[in-house]
Amino acid sequence: MRIGLLGTGPWAQMAYAPALSRHGELDFAGVWGRRTAAAKELADSYGVRAYDDVDALLADVDAVAVALPPAVQADLAVRAARAGRHLLLDKPLALTVAEGRAVVEAAEEAGVASVVFFTTRFQPETEAWIAEQAAVEGWFTGRAEWLGSVFSGDGSPFADSPWRREKGALWDVGPHALSVLLPVLGDARRVTAAAHGPGDTVHLVVEHVGGASSTLALSLTAPPAAAGATVELRGAAGVTLLPESTESAVSALHRAADALLDASRTGQPHLCDTAFGLRVTEILVEAEALLDGDA
Repeated sequence: MRIGLLGTGPWAQMAYAPALSRHGELDFAGVWGRRTAAAKELADSYGVRAYDDVDALLADVDAVAVALPPAVQADLAVRAARAGRHLLLDKPLALTVAEGRAVVEAAEEAGVASVVFFTTRFQPETEAWIAEQAAVEGWFTGRAEWLGSVFSGDGSPFADSPWRREKGALWDVGPHALSVLLPVLGDARRVTAAAHGPGDTVHLVVEHVGGASSTLALSLTAPPAAAGATVELRGAAGVTLLPESTESAVSALHRAADALLDASRTGQPHLCDTAFGLRVTEILVEAEALLDGDA
């Protein structure tokens, strides 16, 4: 499968380009970016072509990987799907329900495969834990704390990300927490409460269709010493915690690419396809509306 990379920022450099270049069943064909010089620099470092025109890249590949802000990603994903290209996308899929739905509809109409990269869903230890807990009945409640220190002066490469500064933890790490809770506790019936905390921190309470409830604490402004991710489930089976993963983002993306290849060959949608990405966007939009009312 010939695949092109859309995006040249830190995430493209740190994760996507290395993963695509090292995958034995992918032919990393080239890079397009909104900044021509950055696209050339990244492409040159992997010995691939830099494209000035995104449509020229789409004409040369079977699939695209997108490492761009979600508002930019959504439009380009629709464009790529309509060109018949399979989609390896990043979370969040989109920032509005309309944009997310447009991606889903374009992928369905074109019959292309899609995978949205929720990191935890593609790390072996955490993926196995999620599948194991999803098969257990009687969960009563879940608690997810996804606390980053991106904006706390720890030198994060994402500290200057405009969309993260605008949308905050709800949209950056909220998808990670939901990607773990939803397959275990069931879809969200509704977000029952949402409140602001210090910095960009937000707290959510979610009612799930299976009867369980969950709480989420999300932040990009936590003190570095307080940063980390924890998911705890409590129910009839007892208490269990999401295990830590030793898998790098590059390795996880390698597995996401495997999933895209499988979906393209079998025609069977992956659990983290654009439809799941849209559902996460819908929940975040609901939470955002509650937070706006709280403000």
